[in-house]
Amino acid sequence: MNNFTFHNPTRLIFGKGMIEKLTTAIPAVHHIMVTFGGGSVKKNGVYDQVIRALKGRDIVEFWGIEPNPTIETLRKAIELGKGKQIDFLVAVGGGSVIDGTKLISAGLNYNGDAWDLVKKGSYYDCTPMGTVLTLPATGSEMNNGAVISCKETQEKYPFYSDYPVFSILDPETTFSLPSFQIACGIADTFVHVMEQYMTTTGQSRLMDRWAEGILDTLVEIAPQIKNDPKNYNLMADFMLSATMGLNGFISMGVSQDWATHMIGHELTALHGLTHGATLAIVFPGTLRTLRDQKKDKILQYGERVWGINYGSADERIDKAIEKTEQFFRSLGLQTRLSEINIGDETITEIEHRFNKRGVAFGECQNVDGKTARAILENCK
Repeated sequence: MNNFTFHNPTRLIFGKGMIEKLTTAIPAVHHIMVTFGGGSVKKNGVYDQVIRALKGRDIVEFWGIEPNPTIETLRKAIELGKGKQIDFLVAVGGGSVIDGTKLISAGLNYNGDAWDLVKKGSYYDCTPMGTVLTLPATGSEMNNGAVISCKETQEKYPFYSDYPVFSILDPETTFSLPSFQIACGIADTFVHVMEQYMTTTGQSRLMDRWAEGILDTLVEIAPQIKNDPKNYNLMADFMLSATMGLNGFISMGVSQDWATHMIGHELTALHGLTHGATLAIVFPGTLRTLRDQKKDKILQYGERVWGINYGSADERIDKAIEKTEQFFRSLGLQTRLSEINIGDETITEIEHRFNKRGVAFGECQNVDGKTARAILENCK
């Protein structure tokens, strides 16, 4: 196991009716900006709960943070927040709203253009923020990462700032989610875990078993959620799986991959695809391309998650990859680029972007432009 330092300061407030805890979670002295997405929170009752909990407080609302939050929108929020002397933020929504609010929290204390911070990759002089999660997927409610897009240049980059001070997770807020969003959230959570797990064997028994426990949970509950999306206990397990999948708890002392995410971000930047949907396409291609490098871990994953313990090594690897792709398809997601009419032009552009930036991802730092192309070729 590698050396590591672990610290996660986010306080989780979990359960039915917990949105009312906003009343005590934020000191009364703060000037608060509450950020939202497109308005679904007004249909499912979350907005009313938030406003009721913040009754009598000095609040400003900012609406319109889109899926894959853009710098163009976030600049407007930063300008509004500076004008209103905002000193606390509350993000109400899914990962996109939370990601966007993280950049707002950094931009409020920065004198230049916030896109500079995204290109830099991190900024930690931030206005404190909390979250009310309504869509489990990204784990952004309990980590310090975000991903921000630029419409003008069709770019999308990861960005790191401060952790949320608190996050409120009420599984009932998920009951009105469309099935596609739930499917993408499950796929996103699954691949988050795999990016930290699907590397090499023998690093940490504990991290492996912890990751496999989340994967097993997702495989078990996914078909049940499809049939019963308003089941509190199922959605509680889903919500907490998404949070635990990317809050640092399963990555302590082990190597990580993240090549699938970096390729998926480019598909989103170029075509506007939902993030979880891109991962369902790219991840099986990553396994097919890097099967020799990841051989031992794929075999372990196949046995422990899918019960594959018969046949030759190659046969078991084939079966594990097949089971993974079938899982994504069982969610109702597409798993091939040809199904969404993406071809060689996009593959070439992503290869060019990787090469131009001089990047290489994966636990072996070998997923460069050439290998990214090979992965995408294996996704056709």
